[in-house]
Amino acid sequence: MDILDTSKRRELGEFVRAQRERLSPAALGLAPGPRRRTPGLRREELAQLSGVSVTWYTWIEQGRDVSISPAALGRLAVALRLSAAERAYLFDLAGKRDPDGAAAGEDAPVPAALDALVRGVPYPAYLLDRQWNALAWNAAAARLFIGWLDHGEDRNQLRYLFLAPAAQALIPDWAERARRVVAEFRVDYSHHLNDPGMRALVTDLSQRSPLFADLWHAHTVTARAGGERAFEHPTDGPLRYEQLTFALAGQTDVKLVTLVPIGVPTGPPIGVAAG
Repeated sequence: MDILDTSKRRELGEFVRAQRERLSPAALGLAPGPRRRTPGLRREELAQLSGVSVTWYTWIEQGRDVSISPAALGRLAVALRLSAAERAYLFDLAGKRDPDGAAAGEDAPVPAALDALVRGVPYPAYLLDRQWNALAWNAAAARLFIGWLDHGEDRNQLRYLFLAPAAQALIPDWAERARRVVAEFRVDYSHHLNDPGMRALVTDLSQRSPLFADLWHAHTVTARAGGERAFEHPTDGPLRYEQLTFALAGQTDVKLVTLVPIGVPTGPPIGVAAG
């Protein structure tokens, strides 16, 4: 089993105890009883609702080093009626992957205000979901990404990068960018191993792109990073941008990618970077 350090075990114990004490016995159909001296549920009651032993649960609250399975944590999260954020925090403290993480984190529709923000950015900007499908983008992004954001139905950035000839013509350092993009995507993939859409995307790309298959099987991992992006636009010539990527609060699987022109006068932008 994975051994948690003392500080994480203590924080885990304090967290589940606080959540247990905030629960109302009456709301769960339990009689308050004349001799209830502690707020919320008793340990015995929560253990029964979670399908775990009282001793095991007590040791969790006490911060003792015990074996914790994802399935038991999932039952505990349900019994404690945790929100999505609280459930994620519980699994993070325990150092475990949530088996229901993919279902719990389904992407919500892009709010109108967020869509308006992206379209109003004066530089190329677009939103990517967990599978790197474009959810929203502005006119500056569509101008450069010919074959991805300007027309067509497939908005997946990985398919564009590996399967569209226009992408190779657009990106001077295409081979290096392709290598890094796969290493970055593997990090996102690791967060959603149970997501059928993720697995289907990898299978499809592996079958259609030998390069993607080779890079995927190399198991290279790197954090998503910004930096300079260069392009050879078929109409506007050489372009350079500084790429900045942000995760959205409340939708951590959604990324906002923006590009600030380098060495060009301020004015209407025209491009977007891959990756």
